[in-house]
Formats: sequence, structure tokens, C-alpha cells
Amino acid sequence: MDFDQLYYFHTVAKYNSLTKASEELNLSQPALSRSILRLEEEIGVPLFERKSRGVVLNQYGKFFLSHAIQVLSGMKEAKQKIHDMIDPNHGIISLAFIETLGSSFVPDLISDFQQEFPNIQFQLSQNISSEILKEIEAANIDIGFCSPQELHEGLCSIPVLSEELFLIVPVAHRLAGKERVNLSEVADDPFIFFKPQTALHDLILNLCIEAGFHPRKVFEGYEERTVSDLVGANLGVAIVPYIPNLDESKISMIRVQSPKCFREIQMVWRLNGYMSPAVQNFKEFVEKRAIGITKE
Repeated sequence: MDFDQLYYFHTVAKYNSLTKASEELNLSQPALSRSILRLEEEIGVPLFERKSRGVVLNQYGKFFLSHAIQVLSGMKEAKQKIHDMIDPNHGIISLAFIETLGSSFVPDLISDFQQEFPNIQFQLSQNISSEILKEIEAANIDIGFCSPQELHEGLCSIPVLSEELFLIVPVAHRLAGKERVNLSEVADDPFIFFKPQTALHDLILNLCIEAGFHPRKVFEGYEERTVSDLVGANLGVAIVPYIPNLDESKISMIRVQSPKCFREIQMVWRLNGYMSPAVQNFKEFVEKRAIGITKE
């Protein structure tokens, strides 16, 4: 049994057709059939049921396929690791981040990094913090930038940014136009809140409690833009990170002087997972920048 036989078997199983598999593999159908037969002889049982319109995995084939996929995946990972070892200045970094970091923090970070490593590319995605942590844990992404939450086992993080939170109110609100307010001044106002699944939900709730009140929630959303649009529709007030290009004809953004309203942004990665040289270079680049921010 060799790698080619496993790959051929997997391709036939994918299409349930020797004809389609042979076309993808650029291999004659008789040669493909002989390879599958030799594999079945070596295992000692047939793996496919031959039908008039193709082939279908039987119970032995389905069992064998699950193990073949593991072997093929392991071989692919091994080849990628070796490729990364040979050429650490090339590669792809899978990076996820929360929405508010997409306006400047992440683009600026990538731009600065690619000045030093121009051949390293990025696959980017946005999500809420809890989903980013799940994706990192599942090894679907390499690095995440998100709000603090209870980390999943096997993840590690460092703070990289302190992001100010602002009170936003409709332009007709009594506080609109003020530069600074105390959060307690909106204790009786209806609040547009964030969903409990988001890290901002608990953070803002705790800030309100610190200010001496429990907010009266009239709506909960996932995204900052949705929350701000509802504030602009005069449905309530909200606490949000800085959102560029807010519609100032509908919304007034105000700094909160008490309590101090900030959230910490963390870089998160798998503690014991494989990290390619490209990802390692990026992680170290961010760590150096984070040290500078901490010192300031």
C-alpha cells in the first residue's frame, strides 16, 4: 500500500465514479481500476459496491476512508511543515479579528508587517470574540484579535491594545454635544446593548453596575454598526468602541469620564499547536509592538 493508492481511493470515493476520478487524476480508467483492485486485495475485502452508474463505498470502504483521510491529511501537513521550514519568508497567515479593529488597527498592522515580510499573505475574517476563540481552538485560524474572555484550554494570549469606549446618544438627546459625561447620567435611559454571547455585553454591564445602576435593555445586537444605527433611530443610548464615520446628523459620541471606559484587546493563539515560521514571525512582530504600547 502506498500514498498514491490511498489518494486514488479517496478520489474515487469522492466522486463515486471511476470515470470522473480518472479524469481528475489524469490517469487511465484501467490503470485506476487496477490500483483499486490491488488495494482491495491487500486489505482482503472489497471496498466498493460496483453499480451500473458508478461505484459506492460499502461498510468496509466507509471505515477505511475515515482512516485514509487521516493519513492523507497528515501527509499534507508534513509536506507543508517541511515547505515552511525551507522558506520561512513565504506563507499564509489566517487571521481573525473583531469588527472595530478592521478600520485601522489590523490594516495598519498588516501593512507594517508586510514591509518587512512582503511575501507573506493573509486570510482575513471578522467575528465576535467567542467565535474567534472557537476557531483558534479548532485550528481553523492561526491568530485572533479579540476582547478578553475566559480562554479555552490550550490557548494563550497577550494584551496588544487598550480601546476606549464611548457613550453614543441620539442628536436630540439632552446630553448630545457634550464632551464628557458620567455614565450615571444615563442611568434612567433605555439602552441598546450587545448580545450576551459577545465580550462587550459583560464589560458594559459591569461598567453600568460600577456607575450605580442596572441598564434597562430595549434591544441587543451583535455588531457595533447595528447598535449605533438603533441609537440614531432614537431608540436608546449605548456604550460602543470608537466607530469611524458615524452619522453625526443622527448620533452624538461622548467620552465617559467616570467610570473609565476601556476594553483590552488581546492577541490569541494555540499554545501547543503547530505554528509556521510565517505565523511565528507575525506573532513576534505584534509582541514587540505590544511591548512598546505597554511602556507608553
